[in-house]
Amino acid sequence: MSVFTPLARPELETFLAPYGLGRLLDFQGIAAGSENTNFFISLEQGEFVLTLVERGPVQEMPFFIELLDVLHDADLPVPYALRTTDGVALRELAGKPALLQPRLAGKHIKEANAQHCAQVGELLAHLHLATRDNMIKRKTDRGLDWMQEEGTHMLSHLDAQARELLQRALDEIAEQKVKILALPRANIHADLFRDNAMFEGTHLTGLIDFYNACSGPMLYDVAIALNDWCSDADGQLDGARARALLGAYAALRPFTAAEAELWPTMLRVACVRFWLSRLIAAESFAGQDVLIHDPMEFQLRLAQRQQVSAPLPFAL
Repeated sequence: MSVFTPLARPELETFLAPYGLGRLLDFQGIAAGSENTNFFISLEQGEFVLTLVERGPVQEMPFFIELLDVLHDADLPVPYALRTTDGVALRELAGKPALLQPRLAGKHIKEANAQHCAQVGELLAHLHLATRDNMIKRKTDRGLDWMQEEGTHMLSHLDAQARELLQRALDEIAEQKVKILALPRANIHADLFRDNAMFEGTHLTGLIDFYNACSGPMLYDVAIALNDWCSDADGQLDGARARALLGAYAALRPFTAAEAELWPTMLRVACVRFWLSRLIAAESFAGQDVLIHDPMEFQLRLAQRQQVSAPLPFAL
């Protein structure tokens, strides 16, 4: 179970009291997290999620709070930091930065269909449009430079076939870096996987886990989402789901010619980012009781993205 920082009931009750939300009824660690510690919290006045931030510097936390406030004000279904009765959003618990947020309705889905994917594309476009003209700047700590540095280090850990695949991708990143950084930008979620979206039926009710959010190319966000939501078990893209996601997105924010040109590259870059982070996690947490996603999943997807059969629609 991925609860890196266990909590005792008395310290939790002390932490929650200043919110004025009533007595603590129950709390439960969430096993799905792979980077932060999360708890479901039941209080007399409702259901909440408590997050202890395990990765990243404390000085970054005001960015996440501000971004989620902006998206909440834009009527997007996102969590946001609750304030204590004294107006404090960012606090400390067990020596870690801590946020209390409302628990969103719905549940994660394992099998996505075209309707789910259309909802994801639409929400992602709304997120980008809400921040494009007033972007809150934050550089990701897992960007192109990180990929090149960690990827070069990881080459010696791979077999010959995987090493060739990764080296080809790293060479492409180096060649296309200037063009990638010149793409249209906004604030991006940068981790919109199925386990970070909530649905009731085919209605998207929540988008969670913004701790990889940053300012960056909007196309990169689309590529990350499409690689997860529209991939089959063998890593191939499902055409119907891809068209649904891209079409719903483009109906709100049409893609540019530069984005159309770099689309295959960005799909591969998005694969590299998660292949590397999963390889690193697998080595770092080997033998520990921590959720580790399978790195092979993105190795397969990167291999499949050497040819891309899902072009961007309506590129201008």
